[in-house]
Amino acid sequence: MSNDSDSEQTEQAEGSGNRLWYVLKVQSNREKSIREALLRGIKRDGLEEYFGEIIIPTEKVVETKGGKKRVFERKLYPGYLMIQVELNDDSWYLVRSTNGVGDFTGAAGKPIPMQEHEISRMLGREESKEETPVKIKLDFQSGDIVKIKDGTFEGFEGTIDTIDEASGKVTVLIEIFSRPTPTELEYWQIEKV
Repeated sequence: MSNDSDSEQTEQAEGSGNRLWYVLKVQSNREKSIREALLRGIKRDGLEEYFGEIIIPTEKVVETKGGKKRVFERKLYPGYLMIQVELNDDSWYLVRSTNGVGDFTGAAGKPIPMQEHEISRMLGREESKEETPVKIKLDFQSGDIVKIKDGTFEGFEGTIDTIDEASGKVTVLIEIFSRPTPTELEYWQIEKV
């Protein structure tokens, strides 16, 4: 069985020279099931040599509810898939006949392949110093009154001044000696009043 998968990988690697990336318009909220239908169709029709990756571009977002931190993936482009394919009559027909697929993006019905820098940007593969930053979804806004529940100023109340979703840091204005003093806190150290 491992020999079959090795030969498939070799075939895919050999045939990958003519594969280009395209953007495919699909029904919103069905991206995952359409991707799975495409993968099933490719396998059923034996067209693996013409297809590469089929991707739903996503980003990781951290959400905190009830003091619990949860990481989930959010679609960057709802209603679109990225597909790596060598277009010919068979691959074109398979994609276009898959239920839920609209069309390739392009001019006048002729699919236009994406350029390498566009692909890198959409897939988040640009040269980043580290892993793609995770955005933190916060239930706070500037001007909200909050209570500090942890740290040096535990028990103090203040008003949110600024929020940095990338780092999860919140600047809260706390009254100290009758003056508003900006204090930087982690998002989990505060709660709405």
